[in-house]
Amino acid sequence: MRARHKTGSLIFDRSRGTWRFLQWVDGKRKSETIGTKQEYPTKAAAWKAAKPLAQVSPSTAPNVGTLVEQYRQEKMPARHSTRRGYDTWLDNHILPRWGTSPLTDVQARPVELWLQSLVLAPKSKLHIRGLLSVLWDFAMWSDSVPTQRNPMELVSVAGASQRVRKPRSLTVEEFQTLLGTLGKDTCWRTILLLTVSFGLRISELLGLKWSDVDWLNKTIRIERGVVKQIVDNVKTTCSARTMICADELLEVLKQWRQTTQFSTPDDWMFASPVKLGRQPYGYTHVWRTLGNAAKVAGIAHVSSHVFRHTHRSWLDSVGTPVGVQQKLMRHADIRTTMNIYGDAMTADMRQAHEKIVHLALPQA
Repeated sequence: MRARHKTGSLIFDRSRGTWRFLQWVDGKRKSETIGTKQEYPTKAAAWKAAKPLAQVSPSTAPNVGTLVEQYRQEKMPARHSTRRGYDTWLDNHILPRWGTSPLTDVQARPVELWLQSLVLAPKSKLHIRGLLSVLWDFAMWSDSVPTQRNPMELVSVAGASQRVRKPRSLTVEEFQTLLGTLGKDTCWRTILLLTVSFGLRISELLGLKWSDVDWLNKTIRIERGVVKQIVDNVKTTCSARTMICADELLEVLKQWRQTTQFSTPDDWMFASPVKLGRQPYGYTHVWRTLGNAAKVAGIAHVSSHVFRHTHRSWLDSVGTPVGVQQKLMRHADIRTTMNIYGDAMTADMRQAHEKIVHLALPQA
């Protein structure tokens, strides 16, 4: 059995039948015997006897700022977009509030009250709590503090499981209107049709190269992402996948390849002329173009991720089984698409994909 206080830990050594007091002094673990069960029949009695031995105070723990720098060097995730997200929460919220405080001050009650005071969406607060939990785990892993229960497990975030805004999806009519606005440009016609037909994330779209298309086997390989012009891995291992490509969509790709000046296998599929093809279009350019086109089309604001939500809703509308949807959406977590029907057959995936392409392409 074990009791934990900020000043150390009290354990009962069953093999010896004695109470032992464990604490960290000058970065080293120290153990002292308090007495037997007969001398101190309860934990409270043993703690009372151990109090004079306590030498460690909460201030001996590293401050959060020091711990963050160490974490960045040793354990920060390698994926660029993940690091960028972590740095945002650290620099804008965690360090300004807790940077000069010892880690032992980052306890459940003050953290929960602080999170409640922030004018942020519940999901953002959940990210901050999660990163504080990561810092506590890192501190225990690096022996900066004694191993104990992570206090962030006790922090609750109200409304964390609820979306502040409902995910937006385009109707077929809205998409066709948007396509009519941008579709005269072969590049943007291809971008719109690819994103809605595969439910691509913007980083995955910008990361496509012509070598990713297998014209003979009618597939397209999704294996990289580009974030802030930095080439990186896709979001999850399940996101990296070779996808079936409908004949009609292959024709659209062929037309674009014949039009673009960057058409060699190693070229980016959507290479930026401004960057002389060395880099794909930037996200800001895509975001602005979609926003302006949505205004012209007279529909609500359109972001790049709207097409992923649209892809999912269209899969539902054409009666695609959930198991097939999970494969086409390339979800890592089975709960995301409630994958309870097992693996989808390739023929089913092709049929569902072709139905989405049929919805996307204007009908004569």
